[in-house]
Amino acid sequence: MPMKGFTLWFTGLPSSGKSTLAQRVQEILLERGMNVELLDGDEVRQNLCKGLGFSKEDRDANIRRIGYVCKLLSRNGAVAIAAAISPYREIRDENRKAIANYVEVYVKAPIEVLVERDTKGLYKKAIAGELKNFTGISDPYEAPENPEILIESDKETAEESTMKIIRTLELMGLIPGAPAESEYSAEEEEKIKARLKDLGYI
Repeated sequence: MPMKGFTLWFTGLPSSGKSTLAQRVQEILLERGMNVELLDGDEVRQNLCKGLGFSKEDRDANIRRIGYVCKLLSRNGAVAIAAAISPYREIRDENRKAIANYVEVYVKAPIEVLVERDTKGLYKKAIAGELKNFTGISDPYEAPENPEILIESDKETAEESTMKIIRTLELMGLIPGAPAESEYSAEEEEKIKARLKDLGYI
């Protein structure tokens, strides 16, 4: 069965787990024979967006460029996965309007958990005023109001979050079902279906 191209857009504060989950989802989709490209925020900044800083204008330009590449990939039948902080709701919504089959994944966790998780100590530097324009501390982060998928990375294991994303994509008809028997619990299945029903997908 030919599959639709789509964009899976991870957003969340630094150290929330976006890149880890994006890589795990990518591995599963590749195993299922799909064409997948992962655009990680840090890597994109070194190439596609080199030279951009961290002002609001530059951050907006960064997210628009990633969105444009996702749009091209999606409309040609590939799966584009973006893992970028993407702090501003307006630009995320702009991408949502421009890209067919756009699925937003909000990776959420409390700041105090992220501070402890941050092995580079960037949060502590930002809190101490040593690091400027740090999202969530000295720069705003506008959380999604109604993402297709909500991940609470302080309450779920990475494996649970990954399978929640995969199952949601299956229920939306964007990826083929698992080759083996379903590993989802009845409770997890009902939560995913309830969210998709609220959003009008099923």
